[in-house]
Amino acid sequence: MSGTVRIDGVVRDYAWGRPGGISTARGRAPGAGPEAELWLGAHPAAPSPVVPAGAPWPDLGAWQTRTGAELPFLMKLIAAGAPLSLQAHPDDAQARAGYEREEAAGIPRDAPDRSYRDPHAKPEVLLAVEDGFDALCGFRPVRETLALLDRLADRSPGPAVDRWRSLLAEAPDEAAGTRAALGWLLSGADAVTGLVGQMTSAALDEEDGALARTLHTHHPGDPGIAVALMLNRVRLAAGQALWLAPGTIHAYLGGLGVEVMGPSDNVLRGGLSGKHVDTPELLRILDTTPGAPPLLTPVDLAPGARAYRPGTRPGGAGVRWQLLELTGPAAVAAGSPTVALVLDGEFTLRQSDPHAQDAAPPQDAPAPDAELRLARGEAGFVDRPGRITVEGTGRLYLATTVA
Repeated sequence: MSGTVRIDGVVRDYAWGRPGGISTARGRAPGAGPEAELWLGAHPAAPSPVVPAGAPWPDLGAWQTRTGAELPFLMKLIAAGAPLSLQAHPDDAQARAGYEREEAAGIPRDAPDRSYRDPHAKPEVLLAVEDGFDALCGFRPVRETLALLDRLADRSPGPAVDRWRSLLAEAPDEAAGTRAALGWLLSGADAVTGLVGQMTSAALDEEDGALARTLHTHHPGDPGIAVALMLNRVRLAAGQALWLAPGTIHAYLGGLGVEVMGPSDNVLRGGLSGKHVDTPELLRILDTTPGAPPLLTPVDLAPGARAYRPGTRPGGAGVRWQLLELTGPAAVAAGSPTVALVLDGEFTLRQSDPHAQDAAPPQDAPAPDAELRLARGEAGFVDRPGRITVEGTGRLYLATTVA
């Protein structure tokens, strides 16, 4: 037995994934179909198997059950080849209330029309692995949306444009105007359907027009096209990250990235999707305060080691997990069990538990002071808090909590 074990992830083949995207990123032969996400964690929908067979636990879900410990995050590798739905995620209180409400209503947890599949919050950090990760996140300042509507009115005037503009301009504050406009755009009104047609055919400026036409190609006539033009658009370079606090509307348009999030699969959608759209619940949990894109500045730990910590951003209070990117040797203080993923090069992880002599390890837990070598595309799990010494070069991503 050892304190570190090799794990594999579960690949999700959602339609928006890149063909062979996850396999290619891991240096493996790509499959024929879309590969959207690689889940690395203990979420019951796809717990990561421990390899080889015969390890202390068959998967990380069993590790949680047998040890009584809990992995407070889910790590993903995401390969978006087409736009995802407009979406936001709940905070802890909202998730618990929504889950209990749907449980009491007897809605099966795997039902297509269920919004809350577990009682957990799902804040997220998205770190771009390659240049050009394209995303929509948070609402633009209202003045920018009003300028877009002025251009649209000049080229394709109509009462729907005027209605949209008045909802934004006549509200008592920007958040209220944004919420009113969003509610109307997602109301299913006939006027909105015509408005979306105007937007995809009008000669908007190059970026807004191209975005509207791209989204129309994937989701013809969807009111989410209009909503998307109210959002900040960002193109991340490799090493840049977004912090998506609970209630932040967002949609990924394309790119390869690593995510760390709350251990949840709760998604409230607002369009650009063939899946369940729960507009009233989305509006209830959404933060409609406009502002700049929520970029997350890394904390430099040492040469070749940096940490992306939500606690340094508004809305991140109480979020202790972090995402670390290592390109060379480092020593990491892990405040919880850790998930590791290598996307380039080769690394060796050595784990020691500073409290190992103070208390016996949990039953069925591996012994401390173990080591694990990971090559490109491989993932590992360190089963307890403590110091992790890393040797090697390339690109290693670690999800853990701040010690």
